[in-house]
Amino acid sequence: MKRSAFLILPLLLAACTGTEEVTSTLRLAVLTNGGGLLRAVTPEADTSATPVTDNGSAALTGGVSLDTLPSGRRLALTGTGGIESRNTDLADPQPFAAPGFTPVCLIQTAASAARDRLLTLSACPNGPQQLALYRENGTLVWTATLPPYLPPSPGSDTPPIRLAVLGDVGLVARPRVGGGSEVMRAAQTSAGAARAEVSTPLPTPALRDLAPYAAGVVAATDSGVQRLKASGEPDAATTIGAFGQGRIDRLWSGAAGTRALLAAWRSDQPSASAQPLLVWDGVATGAATVDSLRDLRDLTLAPDGFLYALTGTTLTRYDTVPGLSQGNWRPRTLLTGLNDARAVTWLVP
Repeated sequence: MKRSAFLILPLLLAACTGTEEVTSTLRLAVLTNGGGLLRAVTPEADTSATPVTDNGSAALTGGVSLDTLPSGRRLALTGTGGIESRNTDLADPQPFAAPGFTPVCLIQTAASAARDRLLTLSACPNGPQQLALYRENGTLVWTATLPPYLPPSPGSDTPPIRLAVLGDVGLVARPRVGGGSEVMRAAQTSAGAARAEVSTPLPTPALRDLAPYAAGVVAATDSGVQRLKASGEPDAATTIGAFGQGRIDRLWSGAAGTRALLAAWRSDQPSASAQPLLVWDGVATGAATVDSLRDLRDLTLAPDGFLYALTGTTLTRYDTVPGLSQGNWRPRTLLTGLNDARAVTWLVP
């Protein structure tokens, strides 16, 4: 799961600089066991003998991703069969509205910057790819069917399918036969329409990830991080110099404490060597290196001022305040021995 700006909740304590002890009132939800288990934990102070307090777990079938909803007190859990919201105890499941198409085989969900819209993609074997856009309360805004698709052969250089949502407009990037990606824009042609119109697929260079950022959408490309035009094409003239002009595979945006941040990482595949996780505050000339990581699956930027990075086996906390100001990220391993972890997000208990 990806990653977006949100309102800072005043009841949360901001991270401190130097060696002062930091106390977080956040809870973390972690999707692990290949999507078969949802766990909740509370991070503890560095001086605590145990890094987290376990707040329980829930068995799942086909978990895909997690997104914090605007209140911070509920999360949206995407499963292959639909989306539901749950509270901070991982209980009180409330299903989102059925999308109106069958069968449903959800493979990915993206949240808007304000987390008040969620765009999800269904891709059943031998069936059409279909989109559904939801409001934060689980009601349906619109659905759409993507144009017929012939996927290229999978490979280490084949870009993935990626989604982004800006207002009530959805963007889809998918790999194209012959190389690169094709991007489509889905939007209502009239206010309140139940079906959205999808633009003709537009060939583009490889788009490896999408994220909402600075009132728009940015893309991870083989030439750095670039802003998207209204059509969905990456604009090379807007390449964010802080990340350089090399390949980027993953992007996450959000706010850690009071800072709006953009995080970027190049995949360790196929080299299998650790790659630097970079974070930019929108001001500095260059992005800061947080750590070198392998098998990075997800991260979340949280109101307590921390960045939480999840690999397939480990959850690690980084302090963004001394990290960005002094280069001291104060890493602390919170969970180890996870089995095929998939997603992490924050909650306010």
